[in-house]
Amino acid sequence: MASLRPLDACFLEVEEADGRANLAIGAVAVLEGPPPTRSEFAAAVRRRIAAIPRAQQVVHRVPLDLGLPEWAEAEGFDVERHIRRVALPDPGDDAELCRQIENVMAVRLDPDQPLWQCWVIEALAHGRWALLMKLHHCMADGISGARLFESLCDPVDRTAATESPNTIRGAPGSAGAAVSAGVVSARWLTGALRSPRKSVARIVDLVAGSAVLAGRVLWPSAGSSFNGPLTRQRRYGIARASMSEVSAICDAFGVTINDVALAAVSGAVRRLLIRRGEVPGPRTIRSLVPVSYRASGGGATTLDNEISLMLPYLPVDVADPVDRLHTVHSRMSAAKSDGESGAGHVATELARLVPFAPLAWGMRLMLRFPQHSVAVVTTDVPGPPVPLRLLDRRVIELLPYVPIAVRLRLGVAVMSYDQRLSFGVTGDLDGVPDLDELCDGIESDLRELRRAAARHGDAHS
Repeated sequence: MASLRPLDACFLEVEEADGRANLAIGAVAVLEGPPPTRSEFAAAVRRRIAAIPRAQQVVHRVPLDLGLPEWAEAEGFDVERHIRRVALPDPGDDAELCRQIENVMAVRLDPDQPLWQCWVIEALAHGRWALLMKLHHCMADGISGARLFESLCDPVDRTAATESPNTIRGAPGSAGAAVSAGVVSARWLTGALRSPRKSVARIVDLVAGSAVLAGRVLWPSAGSSFNGPLTRQRRYGIARASMSEVSAICDAFGVTINDVALAAVSGAVRRLLIRRGEVPGPRTIRSLVPVSYRASGGGATTLDNEISLMLPYLPVDVADPVDRLHTVHSRMSAAKSDGESGAGHVATELARLVPFAPLAWGMRLMLRFPQHSVAVVTTDVPGPPVPLRLLDRRVIELLPYVPIAVRLRLGVAVMSYDQRLSFGVTGDLDGVPDLDELCDGIESDLRELRRAAARHGDAHS
């Protein structure tokens, strides 16, 4: 049996400590109709999931946490247990789809079964249907989850796939290479022997980055209504943008798609704070921003989590949308240069060299105390670079879902696919009752940035 990584196990520990948390991630594909029959869909999933061992395994915990939880083969594994089917009520629009997503994602996965489900959602407007793939965060991060969804789709020719130079993969902090704990240790030892001075400098940088990261986790923010206790229920909303228009913003102002997304979220949160009668200050909203350390290669059979994190403040105090964009770009670049994201990744990898029991006990103790530092999680997921088909039905769009927990009342996941950029927004039912307004605010901010980019282009033509 293979052990979970410490970071993967941490997602289980959060659920163990907080009965209102549900750390399942999701991807929703909207497809052309008609939907497949149950037997047709089950046969396709059975055939394609056979190559993914993790999808046929369950988590076994070690008594007294004397070792990391382990993956073990599920006895009597049956694909049919993981397939659900439901139809939307009329009119089958975005609002009804979002309600169904809320209902599905509010329920925890059965811990005695492999931790994933596929939901076929029928009766969408315009003769469409949807597939909601739900899997626990201990199995995969956003990128490996997207690859898992791709593995269910029909084979495609990727030779013609092209990417914009401002793709999400180029966002500040994206490392592009996974590093195991053993490799980290070996590299440090080899580096120390070959160049002691450089090795010491690297360790100093790592310690400094770790100190910055720890300080941001422990130091409370000014506080806002986006940080507080959660209910068991969630809300889900959608915002959309054209990739060509977002790329035009990137080209005009020399930023990344990730910067544009964070700036739009900052503008939307700013509007809600003001409407709620709160003063948006420079240290009001800190966001957890996951950073991928996954190698560019690899397929759907390689799951697990390969992420670190950054904890920048969102510039909700900045009124002008272009100034907000430049501020986001500056802060994300600084977070990368000060070693914050690298420190987080190396720390999670080195945790594999430490006995699990003190890590688990320490996390449970920490989770007993309410955190007041982070209010929002914002994550970007590079979607498939080519159009997909599933059972010969065209995938029209992909929508991401990110969970929220530990007093973070708002989560925003951003996914690129087929010339679209989709924002999947998760909010606590009580903490973010105005979630639809926030989604409208994201789109409004993007329109303002597009107009500013057009004016910038005219001024320099």
